[in-house]
Amino acid sequence: MGLVVQKYGGSSVGDAEGIKRVAKRVVEAKQNGHQVVVVVSAMGDTTDELIDLAEQVSPMPAGRELDMLLTAGERISMALLAMAIKNLGHNAQSFTGSQAGVITDSVHNKARIIDVTPGRIRASVDEGNIAIVAGFQGVSQQGKNITTLGRGGSDTTAVALAAALEAEVCEIYTDVDGVFTADPRVVPKARKIDWISTGDMLELAASGSKVLLHRCVEYARRYNIPIHVRSSFSGLPGTWVSREPIQRGDKKVEQALISGVAHDTSEAKVTVVGVPDKPGEAASIFRTIADAEINIDMVVQNVSAASTGLTDISFTLPKTEGRKAIDALEKNKGAIGFESLRYDDQIGKISLVGAGMKTNPGVTADFFTALSDAGVNIELISTSEIRISVVTRKDDVDGAVRAVHTAFGLDSDSDEAVVYGGTGR
Repeated sequence: MGLVVQKYGGSSVGDAEGIKRVAKRVVEAKQNGHQVVVVVSAMGDTTDELIDLAEQVSPMPAGRELDMLLTAGERISMALLAMAIKNLGHNAQSFTGSQAGVITDSVHNKARIIDVTPGRIRASVDEGNIAIVAGFQGVSQQGKNITTLGRGGSDTTAVALAAALEAEVCEIYTDVDGVFTADPRVVPKARKIDWISTGDMLELAASGSKVLLHRCVEYARRYNIPIHVRSSFSGLPGTWVSREPIQRGDKKVEQALISGVAHDTSEAKVTVVGVPDKPGEAASIFRTIADAEINIDMVVQNVSAASTGLTDISFTLPKTEGRKAIDALEKNKGAIGFESLRYDDQIGKISLVGAGMKTNPGVTADFFTALSDAGVNIELISTSEIRISVVTRKDDVDGAVRAVHTAFGLDSDSDEAVVYGGTGR
């Protein structure tokens, strides 16, 4: 048997009973002959509680010290899980991200992994131990400071370790039974997907699906690491995410025309009003945003008014970056030459994802018809070969998701979607 990397989210290790339940599952994999490496998140809402505590002490905590604080959550989980595994008669060793060889850039609070040098992890499992790694964290290549990878970073830690250790599979254990055609909390009749390509999963993750982090899927596709999404609360088979379809008996599992409907209410919209319609203006706007280290999502430019020669440019970005974006643009207002800025954080994004969309011309029409029938007004539209995304009012998102899900025949015959821990992660 080969090496398996297992990752357990905060809801799976939310309390002592959850940690003991995870320990039993880890030991079972070891008893089945696998070498096992486990990546853990912080217990339950620990990270949120630590952030709240930091903000009570300082309204703008320094990034370096905030990272030092937040990594404590995962260190608690890894140590407790190691104790629980040893109590079941198996040897376990816990490692921080830096001890595990997770090397990152120097951007605090949202660092990116540069390299993984898992020599200590490999030595530990070769000695017969179960290695437990604190997710979400690493050490910067320059300065050797502790860093964190941002929300959902434990998924990325797990896939990066799986690639570095040449694991057979990376198992992501969460509080749902796999990847569903929509968020089970919004669409109770969402269907579980048996297999989905990394390309489609990448689009779903980028569009707001919370089961897997976008960077995690990106890493898995780059290094061809199969991901198996399962629930730590049940024994159901879950969902496989890989380049090629999985085998079930003597047949390959086929991917559906439409993979699913994703939504995201964590974004805001910025409109730059009165931009001179001439070469270089858009470049100036987005260079300003890039220099502020802000990622943007959708971009739309209106046709300029003939009488004024001015146009408006709208783009979406994470709400958490909204203030920073406005400040950066205002600072460069004179150089760019726009008239004003509008900021709207009451928006939501709905996305339809499926590899078969590019060869089925009726999909786009059906998508917009479903939104129209649900009384949903569209503000922005963005498309790719396998995705259609629209921005609408935040209050319309849940109804829009259910309408589109039903229109494309994705509803299950029964309410099979269960969120055991209540978070969907």
